Amino acid sequence: MAKKTVVKKPEELLQEACELLKMWTVSENAPEENRLDIVINGNELKECVRALVAAKWGYLAAISTLDHPEYSIVESSNEKAVVPDRGSVEVLYHFCNGAAITTLRVTLPYENNKVESICDIIPSATLYEREAMELMGIEFVGTPNVDHLLLPDGWPANTYPLRKAFTGLEKKEEK
Repeated sequence: MAKKTVVKKPEELLQEACELLKMWTVSENAPEENRLDIVINGNELKECVRALVAAKWGYLAAISTLDHPEYSIVESSNEKAVVPDRGSVEVLYHFCNGAAITTLRVTLPYENNKVESICDIIPSATLYEREAMELMGIEFVGTPNVDHLLLPDGWPANTYPLRKAFTGLEKKEEK
């Protein structure tokens, strides 16, 4: 006789993820239906990922990033302006299990924007890590490949086009 597959509801899956990760959770939030955001410390990322993988809780769907620069008010115009090199970036690891999505959130200050690579646990994470390195300037310690993925060879060092402070490249004068 065939074994019957039990399909769990998204809320049950999210509760499982919450239980799996509770010892590393700094805070949690349910931003919308079928979603769970869990804030963790960057130095505990690999333990969290290992726990999800060991429990066969879904798969890594994406790694995304958010830029949280520090702003100041420009006195002459009274408008907000980005303060260069001040702020933080957030790295979001999205795991999906059916309709349920659990996101691990790690915040890193600009001046120490390093986090351990998870490629030794989930090899396919390399594409996401390379994208975040190039476009946001996040350093994934131990990632197996640091070659350019999206930006052309010769792209200026320490120039990250998805950071809010990026205003474009200076045009070269034609001779």
